[in-house]
Amino acid sequence: MSISIEPIIYGLIFIGVLVLVEGLYLTVFGRSISLNSRVNRRLEMLEQGNRREEVMATLRKEMRQHMNSRGIPLYAMLADRAQKGAIAFSPLQLIMIMIGLSVIAFLGLTVGTETSAPVRALVAVGMGVGGVYMWVNHKAKKRLGMIEEQLPDAVELMVRSLRVGHPFSSAIQIVAKEVPDPLATEFGIIADESAYGRDIGDALKDLAERLDMQDLRFLAVAVTIQQQSGGNLAEILAGLARVIRARFRLFRRVKAITAEAQWSGKFLSGFPIFALIAINLLDPNYYDEVIDHPWFIPACFVVGAFLIANLLVMRMLVNIKV
Repeated sequence: MSISIEPIIYGLIFIGVLVLVEGLYLTVFGRSISLNSRVNRRLEMLEQGNRREEVMATLRKEMRQHMNSRGIPLYAMLADRAQKGAIAFSPLQLIMIMIGLSVIAFLGLTVGTETSAPVRALVAVGMGVGGVYMWVNHKAKKRLGMIEEQLPDAVELMVRSLRVGHPFSSAIQIVAKEVPDPLATEFGIIADESAYGRDIGDALKDLAERLDMQDLRFLAVAVTIQQQSGGNLAEILAGLARVIRARFRLFRRVKAITAEAQWSGKFLSGFPIFALIAINLLDPNYYDEVIDHPWFIPACFVVGAFLIANLLVMRMLVNIKV
């Protein structure tokens, strides 16, 4: 039996889709959004001569543009992750990229495979949409992970600023200047909003809800309570920094312990599907003798239900609340 190279072509086209998304993103936005930049993005925009209110308006628009477009049917599944990842592409640009990548994938499948046109179209759409979603999800996870790692240091920097006599608004500005992105730009926006009259506690709460991060909620609650009832904010934040750092270490330890179980669940649920696809590509007539059996379709549904149940059970087992 001759082995088809079509599975390899499918994989190469999908990898090409991911590379195209990343390459296009770096080409369009490049250095201005680089996480390794020596200055954070907000300060870079200010150094280019933009006014403070213009920079604040631009950054706030970018941060909210994705959630404001949740009504778009195709875009709804991307909006939350794109917002948390601070994707600089606009919703319309992301949709156009998904369409363009789907067309490119379809052309690649047409040239490299002999699959029927409806199947090529379905797989191409899956590659275009799935590739963009995987890329956005990766960016969101990376950005949230960096913020979680930076937050304890930022809180400790605020504590040192408060102990030498700076007001809390100045402590926020110091964090915005001294801490690298992505946290610096987020705190810079809070500092700008505070300068224009917004309550810092409300701004911190909005940031925590937008990023859906529990440690930021703790910070917002601590600041709000201190504003209402008074107290030594430096000591409160020092204790909070210790709690956040301990939670961060504990989360990493839990993640390391449960990593094997997570990947086992994904592999056990995904392998039968990949095997089914590979068998059909290598030998399209493999199931011809049993496909007309009355129990074939019900058995497929049962297997699918067990795969989904396996994924859900494994996720519940490793979803440890801390």
